[in-house]
Amino acid sequence: MNTTQLRPHAAPFRPRAARLVLGPASRFGRPDGAWWPRTRDLARELGELADVIDPLWGRLTHVAVNPRHWQPVPHGVVVVNGHDVAVDRFTEVLNPHRILLQSYTAGRWDLLVVPPPTSASSAARLMAAVA
Repeated sequence: MNTTQLRPHAAPFRPRAARLVLGPASRFGRPDGAWWPRTRDLARELGELADVIDPLWGRLTHVAVNPRHWQPVPHGVVVVNGHDVAVDRFTEVLNPHRILLQSYTAGRWDLLVVPPPTSASSAARLMAAVA
């Protein structure tokens, strides 16, 4: 019989990171990066995206989307990681496969959105093309 007791130990908590790639700056007309959310629930997905974006670009303050591929689309303002983010919906003028992000400190970014059900290999190809 083994009398050695296992001691409890602390394991670091690692939140799921947003699946995001960023391309080179100043490419007029092309997306600044690509994002592959896990679900079509925008309010839920913005937290993981902000975890990556906020330290790089400053606090995310505004999001614009075409609601075609998001269910549900939040109205007005949502709380993301403890701060307010305004959400606008544009059906006519915004590509349904893009999301626009804004920060008061660093400007605006346009990301290609890879649909959540996309296979890993297809998503990797799309994201590599943007990066």
